[in-house]
Amino acid sequence: MSTPTADSARASLEDLRTEVAKAVVGQDPAVTGLVVALLCRGHVLLEGAPGVAKTLLVRALSAALELDTKRVQFTPDLMPSDVTGSLVYDARSAEFSFQPGPVFTNLLLADEINRTPPKTQASLLEAMEERQVTVDGTARPLPEPFLVAATQNPVEYEGTYPLPEAQLDRFLLKLTVPLPARHDEIDILTRHAAGFSPRDLGAAGLRPVASTADLDAARDAVAKTAVSPEVTGYIVDICRATRESPSLSLGVSPRGATALLSTSRAWAWLTGRDYVTPDDVKALALPTLRHRVQLRPEAEMEGVTADSVINSVLAHLPVPR
Repeated sequence: MSTPTADSARASLEDLRTEVAKAVVGQDPAVTGLVVALLCRGHVLLEGAPGVAKTLLVRALSAALELDTKRVQFTPDLMPSDVTGSLVYDARSAEFSFQPGPVFTNLLLADEINRTPPKTQASLLEAMEERQVTVDGTARPLPEPFLVAATQNPVEYEGTYPLPEAQLDRFLLKLTVPLPARHDEIDILTRHAAGFSPRDLGAAGLRPVASTADLDAARDAVAKTAVSPEVTGYIVDICRATRESPSLSLGVSPRGATALLSTSRAWAWLTGRDYVTPDDVKALALPTLRHRVQLRPEAEMEGVTADSVINSVLAHLPVPR
């Protein structure tokens, strides 16, 4: 089997949208965001009301990429070992053996991550950052590619444990999954009336259209995407401006700036260019930065949002030529 070229890898990843759309209607931006995260070796926080197909979106993407996927329902009684795995005593051999947890997969769907206590939320930190799990002093590498797609419900806060800023910063992107438009919702109901079942993606006609080899070729191409000093300066100026905003108590860290650089390169390559423009930076600024800033209480009471602050920064900063 021949190694995919950058152009063939891009074509395969573009086919993902069409393939995922067989199961998920009207969520192209979220699909694109997940692809960008895979290209950047990052993780994604999906936020949306119940019933907008957040879980189905991840399952459809893994089917179209032929990746292994596992789902963990985060609950208040979930223990860290339920995610990472644990040592199990084997009476026959009189030895302890490691039983891998669901984190040992390509796409981990962490459903309702804000419903579990901080101790269990933190069990994902090493996996997300180091791509390994350490149990009893032994580090065990996770498979490649590895992506955590964590969901949270933005409308129900009772019985939840909001993710701390340090952990939010570990997510490359925060994608909002909106309620569908009227014509999309009609399409969804029409499909269900015709027999579509979200539990059987094979019957919906989903098939693998891209491989891990395509993903590797794409990542190599993204790493070669050129960034001019002017665009680099523009990214830094955006992040520094958030630190000086009177509406924010916490601005974007240098980690956020490097994340915006990575996502802008991935987006530029996906759109067919080998260099980054300021428009690429603007296109990825909201999903890359919105979860890395913290509003002051008084600004929140006045109806200010993280998105509105970032949009204001983008509107007032001079764009490099």
